[in-house]
Amino acid sequence: MSTRRSLHFLSIALQTLVAICAIGVAGAHGQGLGGAGTVQGTVKDPTGGVMQAVEVRISNRVSGFTRTTTTDAAGKFVFSNLPPNPYHMSVDAQGFKALERDVDVRTAVPITVDLTLALAGATASVEVVGHAEDLLERDPTAHTDIDQSLMSKMPLESSSGLNQIVTLASPGVIADSNGFFHPIGDHAQTQFSIDNQPVTDQQSRVYSNQISPDAVQSMEVITGVAPAEYGDKSSLVVHIVTKSGLDQPKPTGSVAVGYGSFKSPMVDANVGGGSHSVGDFLSISGMRTDRFLDPPEFTALHDTGNSVSFFDRLDAHTGDTSTFHLNVQAARSAFDVPNTFDQDDAGQAQHQEISTFNVAPGFSQVIGSKTLFTANAFVRQDHLTYSPSADPFADSPASVSQDRTLRNLGVKADVAYTSGNHNVKVGGTIGATKLDEKFTTGLTDPSFNSPCLDAGGDPSENTALRTTGQCRGGLTVNPDFNPDLLAFDLSRRGSPFSFAQTATIKEQAAYIQDDIKAGTANFKIGVRLDHYDGLTSATLVEPRVGASFAVPGSGTVLRASYGRTLETPYNENLLLSSGVGAEALVGEAAPLAPGKRDQVELGIQQGFGRWVVIDFGYYHKHTKNAYDFGVLFDTPIVFPISWDHSNVDGFTGRVNLVEHGGFSAFMVFGHAEAIFSGPGNGGLFVEPAAGEFAIDHDQKFQQTTNLQYVFEKKTGAWAALSWRYDSGLVAGAVPDFATALTLTPDQQAAIHVFCGSTVATPEAPITSCSSSDRGAKLLAIPADGAEDDVNNPARVAPRHLFNLGIGADNLFHSANAKIRLRFSVINLTNKEALYNFLSTFTGTHFVTPRAYQVHVGVTF
Repeated sequence: MSTRRSLHFLSIALQTLVAICAIGVAGAHGQGLGGAGTVQGTVKDPTGGVMQAVEVRISNRVSGFTRTTTTDAAGKFVFSNLPPNPYHMSVDAQGFKALERDVDVRTAVPITVDLTLALAGATASVEVVGHAEDLLERDPTAHTDIDQSLMSKMPLESSSGLNQIVTLASPGVIADSNGFFHPIGDHAQTQFSIDNQPVTDQQSRVYSNQISPDAVQSMEVITGVAPAEYGDKSSLVVHIVTKSGLDQPKPTGSVAVGYGSFKSPMVDANVGGGSHSVGDFLSISGMRTDRFLDPPEFTALHDTGNSVSFFDRLDAHTGDTSTFHLNVQAARSAFDVPNTFDQDDAGQAQHQEISTFNVAPGFSQVIGSKTLFTANAFVRQDHLTYSPSADPFADSPASVSQDRTLRNLGVKADVAYTSGNHNVKVGGTIGATKLDEKFTTGLTDPSFNSPCLDAGGDPSENTALRTTGQCRGGLTVNPDFNPDLLAFDLSRRGSPFSFAQTATIKEQAAYIQDDIKAGTANFKIGVRLDHYDGLTSATLVEPRVGASFAVPGSGTVLRASYGRTLETPYNENLLLSSGVGAEALVGEAAPLAPGKRDQVELGIQQGFGRWVVIDFGYYHKHTKNAYDFGVLFDTPIVFPISWDHSNVDGFTGRVNLVEHGGFSAFMVFGHAEAIFSGPGNGGLFVEPAAGEFAIDHDQKFQQTTNLQYVFEKKTGAWAALSWRYDSGLVAGAVPDFATALTLTPDQQAAIHVFCGSTVATPEAPITSCSSSDRGAKLLAIPADGAEDDVNNPARVAPRHLFNLGIGADNLFHSANAKIRLRFSVINLTNKEALYNFLSTFTGTHFVTPRAYQVHVGVTF
């Protein structure tokens, strides 16, 4: 399909969606907001009379979501802003038999459920849909539901955000430094859908500022084949429903202050309230700490940072069947770039700042009783500045600065139609990302690009050497010398390289999908058309199909799905990495082009009684033109890199023990084998591999077990313990012990290189070793001759990390304002461990040492 025909098709599709909004409306009184659902209805007595002031409850036992409301004078109730999930509803009124019913919310079209109560002495049977089935979901798409009730009690690091919650509560997610994670064997192929707004740029602490977890009502984390409505980055989709102030005539919220290790004060305030017509929710938070980023040493050096975040959600029913919705976010973070001991001794003082704003209005219109039109617009910007040390030669091997902006603008519109066993959604997106990149660098280490090697075979540090013709008197030609870089070598009287380029990346998509219920089977069928127009262009038709089958009477659900996706290049530093206007620095690099992926997922879900559900899935992904990142020296600056192809396969799993007697627990786990193949393209000062290799998001096994117990209901006293195990990411920079002997003393000491009983220190490195008892305590280095880039690469040593939290949500048994007290310990055993070491893709980073945090607040 040609580009012109693709754009013409997309234009017609979106015009059709807008036209549908003009159709006559009638019959519905509420609608889902921002991708959430609505359940409404009327409670009646046996004579058909409406019942007012009756409490109706809706809940999901697996995620922990629960909400209650009271019928109005007309007997009506409304639950809005519901995350897509199966729910259990119950009504218990004095003099009447308890009534229970299940409802499956898989569409934003309002669902009407009318409830008729039977008298307590009547012989009519109570309508109950099997409790055992509440634990199972028949959705063909593998996903995990995370509710605020779980998030609020998870012991987390003070500078963490949504990413750490996703890492600890989702299967198949591999932990990395600075809140980053590798989703389902990939690097950064993650989309956050926040109230129906797609956010596909990277979201760790070194790239952007996320909304506060306090603003999130729930998250649905999709780990299987993404439905057709999701594109761009879809290895992991985090569908977020934020909190709303609608239907809260009495405002609710909280104010809290806290303090923790590393001189870390923090404050947060949240409030929401409003009528059925207008509601608002506001969240503000701020913190500072002496350990903002995960440093390259277990000790944090030059690592002070602070952040402040503002989020507001406004909802307004502009008519009986229409709703206006507005999200506004503003955030800023500023932090020092942490040093190694060597860098600290040299006086290195690098600094980074990130400012973020986001404005996302939305509109929804109910059409008849079966159709909902939704349109969301958005503008989002991340502005990042990176400042080098005042003395350029304090930075080694180069002095680097950066000033770049990512600005996303777009519109997403869709029509959802529900009829019988069909939930159809037709929609499209149009978006543009403005890239503005400014970058300077100058080499400061004379050995980085020396023309000659000395007698020992090391690059000469003689700054008078400028050409290979000077390699005489015991000096030999350095085969890695690049004469093009000589002009930017400050140690040899060069000048900094300066780069400034802009470009706009345009993307359009259209999709149609249908969720079909057919007895004990469910089908999800869809197709998506993506068009990418950036430094290169690509158009791809992407079928997405899935099916699930509930085996009658067994508590078993089987599922299978297939999807094709267009994998678009990362936007961060895309222009420089592709060599646009930077030929003098990177040579004739080819522009990074989109990749194409085929993915399959097979899974089984099994319920045991009324309390336990197990989910297990196998996945395989083959990608032509696969992506990763390359880090620049020891900085947080990264550049996208593409590889010829990749094969990623593995499994994910989840075990949930729903709340019983105050106790609940879950375990999530996963395995990923990620094999990439060169040649590579892109990056800066990166030597692209030519053959197959296990990339740094290949990990044999990881798991998180989370236990929670509520001791006493009056005070809300509780305790939570999380146990995280990671078997270790690939650490290819040290393939054998001989390489470990060439590391600097500081690097040897960091990973605890040892020879017999001798352990390396910064003052006394190990330069030779004849003992067979040798290695590095924080790295798993293959035996001599056993290293294999695919089957047996060097890895970070396995680690077990424990976090503990205890607290009371109503310390003084108050019926109104409640005093909340929380205490947590991160890395309870003070385990010294690495996320990664000298990684081409992320550098070196240590986990957090034992850290304490205390929070005191009031909820109302």
